[in-house]
Amino acid sequence: MPPESPATDAVRQPGTEPSARLAATVLDAPHAGELAAFYAELLGWTTFEAEQDWARIGPNDGGRPGLSFQREPNFQPPTWPSRTDRQQMQVHLDILVEDLDAAVARAEALGAQQADYQPQDGVRVMTDPVGHVFDLFVAGA
Repeated sequence: MPPESPATDAVRQPGTEPSARLAATVLDAPHAGELAAFYAELLGWTTFEAEQDWARIGPNDGGRPGLSFQREPNFQPPTWPSRTDRQQMQVHLDILVEDLDAAVARAEALGAQQADYQPQDGVRVMTDPVGHVFDLFVAGA
């Protein structure tokens, strides 16, 4: 755990927990419910809300953080690897798997694709059905 900063010490009383915590990462999509269904199946998570404009998935026990999805009618998928003249990736998901080949096959069966550029062994750069980049990797890769 990083050392407390003077600014943090001034706001938080010793021994108390922070009042803010990450609830979810939100991904834009043309249809929020459809992309939520993809990730819920890929991760084995539960869908808690599913509409075309907003959806939320998370661990089966209801814990957080999870993933949320919002409809963005002007969504443009990122380019991988990045190019200066195209929409660049600003965030991606790293997904730990036990068997890389099996995980890639499962993701592809659900509608994902392997990216053309693969920068390292033990990691597969994938794109979800709308083009968000995510990595499947095995521990130690």
